[in-house]
Amino acid sequence: MFDSFGASFRSNRRRARLLITVVCVIALILGTGGWVICANDFAIRTQQVTIPGSTGPLQAILALPRHGAAPFGLVVFVHGDGAANATRDGFYEPIWESFAKAGYASLSWNKPGIQGAPGNWLNQSMHDRANEAEEAIDWARKRTDIDPRRIGIWGISQGGWVVPEIASRRPDLQFVILVGAAVNWLRQGRYHLLADLRHRGASESEIATALNRRETGLRLLRDDATYEQYLAAQQDSDPMSADRWNFVRKNFRSDVTDILPLVTTPVLLAVGDDDLNVDVDETEQIYRRILPPQQLTVQRYPNASHNIVKADLDNDQNWRSTMVAVLFPRSLYAPGYLENLRNYVARQPVR
Repeated sequence: MFDSFGASFRSNRRRARLLITVVCVIALILGTGGWVICANDFAIRTQQVTIPGSTGPLQAILALPRHGAAPFGLVVFVHGDGAANATRDGFYEPIWESFAKAGYASLSWNKPGIQGAPGNWLNQSMHDRANEAEEAIDWARKRTDIDPRRIGIWGISQGGWVVPEIASRRPDLQFVILVGAAVNWLRQGRYHLLADLRHRGASESEIATALNRRETGLRLLRDDATYEQYLAAQQDSDPMSADRWNFVRKNFRSDVTDILPLVTTPVLLAVGDDDLNVDVDETEQIYRRILPPQQLTVQRYPNASHNIVKADLDNDQNWRSTMVAVLFPRSLYAPGYLENLRNYVARQPVR
């Protein structure tokens, strides 16, 4: 309701898993199973690792380059909103491969409560998430196969409120990459609500009703209402769960404006022109206003979604989206995105 980063993409990916299985069976029957296997063979070698943490161990994947000699650089991944496993259902693997081609490993973990990981990600604040990622960075620095001078962060969506906090305390990070990052939680929520409704062709009456529901929810949040009070007052046929309500209560005041001036690390901001979740014009404007030009690189992708996926495959998912995900997973992404990630990290000086 107030922060639904990538909700459509994630829910459709979950529904697509069954379709993917069916497609794979059909592909095998048609003799193209070898192509599917080849298309999903990435130039990485993955290790399941456990990272000790102050609130519980993190169940993680370390994706090392298949070629080249250690020590490697490292990109630490910070998820967006929602229940996420370490690979984001395979969505990250083409990105990991791109970083591997530049000599960088990637590190990502199951959110608490996902695939048997202890805890509940809905109990986390953005500050909690930043602390969690910092513990992962400290763990990685001690590994002999990781170069501690070449560690950066890639964060998507909701990660845009997490990563700058980390970077403000870690000036020795080599770089920060932010994808589809918002500035203010509440403004993002309003933008996403309106953009999604208009994309689906909602009437002005439907839009007005949705905005009224949103205002009711905001009033309850500002009054620090309990979940029972929320249920009694809300008019949504699909209300938030108690855990989700408390998650929003913890985080709805998130705003990156005050912390950005404390970030001295090189920053790459990647945004899609067809982002239905975030007002990327606002994000770019504020990042350019706060960060000096020698520190900030902005890359905009035409016809690209919130995830820098081709907009026609992401914003309006259908059978084509599933087929591309299975048979040509690298082709999901906007032209140039994977190559630009590789080139950006490759040219960053050691810190």
